[in-house]
Amino acid sequence: MIYLDYCANMPASEHVLDAFLKAEREYPGNANSHHTAGRAADKAIEDARVQTASMLGIKPSEIIYTSGATESNNMAVRGMAASMRHVGRHIISTALEHSSVSASLSRLQAEGYEIDLCPMGRNGRIDLEELENLIRKDTCIVSVSAVDPELGVIQPLHEIAELLKKYPDIRLHVDASQAFGRIPVDFAIGDTISLAPHKFGGINGIGLLIKKDGVSMEPLLTGGASTTPYRPGTPTTALILSTVPALEDALACREEGFASVKQLNTLFRELLKDVDAVRFNSPEDAIPYILNLGVKGIRGIRMQELLDEAGICVSVKSACASDLLPSKAVYTVYRDKKRSYESFRISFSRETTEEEIRTAADVIRHIVESENA
Repeated sequence: MIYLDYCANMPASEHVLDAFLKAEREYPGNANSHHTAGRAADKAIEDARVQTASMLGIKPSEIIYTSGATESNNMAVRGMAASMRHVGRHIISTALEHSSVSASLSRLQAEGYEIDLCPMGRNGRIDLEELENLIRKDTCIVSVSAVDPELGVIQPLHEIAELLKKYPDIRLHVDASQAFGRIPVDFAIGDTISLAPHKFGGINGIGLLIKKDGVSMEPLLTGGASTTPYRPGTPTTALILSTVPALEDALACREEGFASVKQLNTLFRELLKDVDAVRFNSPEDAIPYILNLGVKGIRGIRMQELLDEAGICVSVKSACASDLLPSKAVYTVYRDKKRSYESFRISFSRETTEEEIRTAADVIRHIVESENA
C-alpha cells in the first residue's frame, strides 16, 4: 500500500504512542477527582499545558483541550458568535473552509446570522480590499483557514490581522489544522486558533483550541467543573500528554520536512506534466504537502477507486466532506463545475518516499491511457 492521504491523518509516531501508553499506566485517576490519583493526573495535565504553551509562545491559560479540530472550530465560531450578539450577527468567511467551519456557519445562519464569503483571486487567496468592503458595523467574526484542506492555499493571515486592527470589535478565528508542523504559525495572530495533532503525528481524539485571554466565548457543552470552564467532562489525560511529543516532533522536523516534501511535490508535477489529460488545481505557491489535481473526463471519486484498486490511498476532498459533491474549493477558484467534480487530492508527508511518488505517477499515467483507450 502507498499512503498519500497524510492531510486526512498522519500515523502517530512511536515517540507519541510511548508517551500515551506511559500516561495510561501512570495516571489512572480522573483529573477532576479530589484524591491522590486525581491530583496526580491534574498536575500532569497542567505540566503538559505549560510545556505546550512554551513551545507555541502562548500562555498556559490560553489552551483548551478538545476532541479535535472539528470541535475546536465549532467551539470557536459558534461560541464567539453567541458571546458577541451585542456586537452584531454578521460573519465573514471563505468558500475554502473545512466543513466543520462551513457547517457551523450554516447553523448560525439558520439562527439568524448573516454570512458573507469573501471573493477569491485565481490563486485562491483572500482579496484584502474585498474583505474590507464586506466589513459592516455589525460584523463580529472573520473566520479563515491558514491553509485550506483541498488546494493547500496559504492565506495572508498577517495582512488580514493587520487589517482587522482597525476594527477592534471583530474577532479573528484561524483554522490552522493543515498548517501547523508544515509552515510557521504565529499564534499571536488569531483570537482563536484550532489545531489537530493527528495531522502532524499525534493521536486521533485530541485537539487544541488556542483562545486569547480576554476573548469572550460561550461553551457549547454543559456539565460539571473540569480543567476549563469552556469544556466540561473528564479530561483525557493520556491523549493530552501525548500532544507534547507530537508538537515537539512537528516543530523539530518542520524545516527539513518542508524541504523534502517540496522536492517530492515538484517531482510529481514534473512526472505528469506531459500528460495532457492531467491538470493541477493547486497553485504553484500552495503548501507542497497538498496537491489537488484532476484527470479530464474522469470524476475524482472514480480516480480514487482506481487508485485504491492499485494500492494507492488518496482523497477526493477533505476527509470530512462528501465525496459525491463537487469540490467547493476548486469551483470557487476556477468557476468550472466539471473540473470541480474531476478533482482529487494527494497529500504528502516527511515519510513519503520518491519511490512512492514515481509509482503513483506511473499508475495515474496508466489509468489515463486505459480510460482513454
